[in-house]
Amino acid sequence: MSPPASRAPISALTDWWEAMGVAVDAPLVEALLAAAPALPDAPEQAQALEPAPLRKRGARTVADWVREAETIAAGCANLDELTAAAGQFSGSPLRASCENTVVYDGTPGASLLVIGEGPGAQEDRQGKPFVGKAGQLLDKMLAAIGRNRAENALITNVNYWRPPGNRSPEADELAVCRPFVDRFIEVSRPRLIVAAGGIPAVSLLGSREGIMKLRGNEYCYTTPGGYRVPLIPMLHPAYLLRRPQDKSRAWRDLLLIEKRLGELE
Repeated sequence: MSPPASRAPISALTDWWEAMGVAVDAPLVEALLAAAPALPDAPEQAQALEPAPLRKRGARTVADWVREAETIAAGCANLDELTAAAGQFSGSPLRASCENTVVYDGTPGASLLVIGEGPGAQEDRQGKPFVGKAGQLLDKMLAAIGRNRAENALITNVNYWRPPGNRSPEADELAVCRPFVDRFIEVSRPRLIVAAGGIPAVSLLGSREGIMKLRGNEYCYTTPGGYRVPLIPMLHPAYLLRRPQDKSRAWRDLLLIEKRLGELE
């Protein structure tokens, strides 16, 4: 049975808290529910947590664009070719509103590959991932385990085009970029992938768990071309800027990453 209209938004919020691994204060929740105004029921599709269906754009569906991206990406033999091909690809619904296609920064062939969510405003302007405040924190985190972009780390995203207003990328936007991401992994051949944040972790692993449950564990990622690589999710630097109290968790993740890199190298 669905919760009453006045309880639905708060119930959805507490469900999300629990999914993210946050302890829910029951008395506080009850107090919020008691004070909640009556609200009309949201339509079923707005309440669903499943990704939105792939949309039709003009005469072509997103599935058509995904197949085209797969064909283009498969023909790329290195990161330069992949970057050029992604820059010319027009299949992303975000492409027309961006200044740049933001593919990667760092050292091609590095054993460590960090995959984030996607470009923000500064990244879109500069054409490089992780160049804002979150990127500066990521650089400090990598430096703590002896890694940097100039020598031994490679950085990319699961989405190469900035969503309007820096919102999270939607299912179809991730889908059309995924062939490039998989081919990126295949041609760069990292020893270890770090998924920075919930969206890249969930997208790559196909998981229904939140980042708080995924982080600190190691998984195996296999590309469509058969390249297998360990993957460790960690908290996104932007999250740590908002919640510095969780930096101890991030430090434990970094120690695990450092340990596994030492073993894999």
